[in-house]
Amino acid sequence: MILFTPMHTLSTLKAFTDTLPIQSKRMPVLFTSHGNPMDIPLSKEERPFWERLFELGNYLKQHYDVKAALIISAHWCTRGTYVNISQEQKQIFDYYGFPEHYYQVYYHAHGAPDVAKEVKKVAPIVQETTEWGLDHGAWPMLMHLFPEGDVPVFQMSIDYYAPPSYHYELGRQLKPLREKGVLIIGSGALIHNLPLASRKLFTNDMTPYGWEAEYDAWIKKQIDERNFENIIHYENSHQLGKLAAPTPDHFVPVLYSLGLTDSKDAIRYFYEGEPSLPAFSERSFVVE
Repeated sequence: MILFTPMHTLSTLKAFTDTLPIQSKRMPVLFTSHGNPMDIPLSKEERPFWERLFELGNYLKQHYDVKAALIISAHWCTRGTYVNISQEQKQIFDYYGFPEHYYQVYYHAHGAPDVAKEVKKVAPIVQETTEWGLDHGAWPMLMHLFPEGDVPVFQMSIDYYAPPSYHYELGRQLKPLREKGVLIIGSGALIHNLPLASRKLFTNDMTPYGWEAEYDAWIKKQIDERNFENIIHYENSHQLGKLAAPTPDHFVPVLYSLGLTDSKDAIRYFYEGEPSLPAFSERSFVVE
């Protein structure tokens, strides 16, 4: 059951996107980790995950005409769903207690107001706003994916109080944007238990707890076999679901990426390496 008002079907909404020209190549969809703030000052030579993002960005720009990127970040949680239609996208340093040089890393990118306004046309439940900008669920990842800042970017918030099915269905409604040159990126983590990670950090113990590999393998299997219902119902479909995602913010971005996926799409993982923290996952994939 979806909260709020019933959503329009894709067939009735597709006509709303006529203001953006249809492209010959349908845009891919990404689900990506955005790392953790401790990795922000590291270069792509120091951090394999940043290197994979850099390589993926080069691939995307070589093979697709990316008009704009829509980021659904774990770090913009609201009541209701909002899309930022601002031309200027301020960089938000929404992490705290780090050394000064963590706040001297800059990423300059512009918004895409005309493209952002298409979101409400295909999904009328989404409200427009000029508040927010690019938080640390977006810009640290984008500075390696598109380091020149030459792809317009904007964010859509996560309704923290909506059930998982809401996010999956809203992702389905965004599908027409793939035909219009919009790269949609869910930015979160398939495993994100900050209290357990912090417990290890306090003792300088970076070894995994042990259960992370089991859950990561299970969720990969669900993605590979297109068992999306199990992922939508992640809290109950596996005994480790609530341990892996005790809060919804980092998990539900994957539901948007899966909702945007069609049966004819291939899903490939561009990063499957070891995460930089215990009780985390950096498994990331591209749909095309």
